[in-house]
Amino acid sequence: MDIQSHLTQLLGAHQADPVETLQELWSGYGSIVRFRLDYSSKLATGPSSVVVKTIQPPEQVNHPRGWNTPLSHQRKLKSYEVEAHWYREWANLCETSCKVAHCYGTFTDHQRHLTYIILEDLDASGYYLRADDLSPQQSKVCLRWLANFHARFLTRAPTESWPEGLWPKGSYWHLDTRPDELDKMTDGALKQNAFVIDQRLHQCQYKTLVHGDAKVANFCFSEDGQKVAAVDFQYVGGGCGMKDVVYFLGSCLTETECEKYCPTLLNEYFLALREAAANSPAKDLNLDELECEWRALFPFAWADFQRFILGWSPNHKKNNDFSQQQTRLALSAL
Repeated sequence: MDIQSHLTQLLGAHQADPVETLQELWSGYGSIVRFRLDYSSKLATGPSSVVVKTIQPPEQVNHPRGWNTPLSHQRKLKSYEVEAHWYREWANLCETSCKVAHCYGTFTDHQRHLTYIILEDLDASGYYLRADDLSPQQSKVCLRWLANFHARFLTRAPTESWPEGLWPKGSYWHLDTRPDELDKMTDGALKQNAFVIDQRLHQCQYKTLVHGDAKVANFCFSEDGQKVAAVDFQYVGGGCGMKDVVYFLGSCLTETECEKYCPTLLNEYFLALREAAANSPAKDLNLDELECEWRALFPFAWADFQRFILGWSPNHKKNNDFSQQQTRLALSAL
């Protein structure tokens, strides 16, 4: 069955037509396409459009930075399995304060080696603005989203099997999947202590689900900028919430803004986390203890990402003085 036939059956539509390719997936692994749905009855209550993420691994991988290794390929395949599982089994636990697209279902065409994730069209739901960068003030809405998301899944000393079906360590740069980049790093204190930093983050008492790729490009904003939804959950998994926070701040603020505003924005995040946790399953956790632990891990999370950058693309603009300063703080605290 092709995707158009599947959409009509799944959603009770008379016809489903592709109208716009929104994005090609990284390294040619598929595409994201908007479909318009037409209904034969005026009383039909289905969505007028949906977004379909199609995963079709290429026969020949063409990575824009040349990372065409078997390990890289397997990591990407795993990431799409995780994302499909996230939308099937976990995403419905998110509330409007950490809005994600509703998943209508997933569908695999085994003959053609295709997987489809059928999602709510966030543009049609009012989240149609995107941003390349944000002011410190504008960034607060995303920090609130992260705080609410983290609060929803907070846990203390989780079981070994948690989080079921997702990455044991969330984030696309986590060390277990990046030995090639580590090998490419110039030798030095950060490379020598990469495993120690990774373990310090992973062994934190308080864990949550981290989005894993919480850059500004993966947030969709309402017209007034006061509401936001997140997309792209390929690397969602367990970990310290600081991993999302440092990656987000580094994605939307300049180096100067990070230096000037990070302390204030971190305070905003923890205020929002406490407020959200008070109304979540995490309400009985010791939030003073959690905040103390995670604040101490802020430079470790930044150093962890810096390790990836120095192996993956050492001339990247994110390899800046502020990142290096945070890395030095982490190394001095070992």
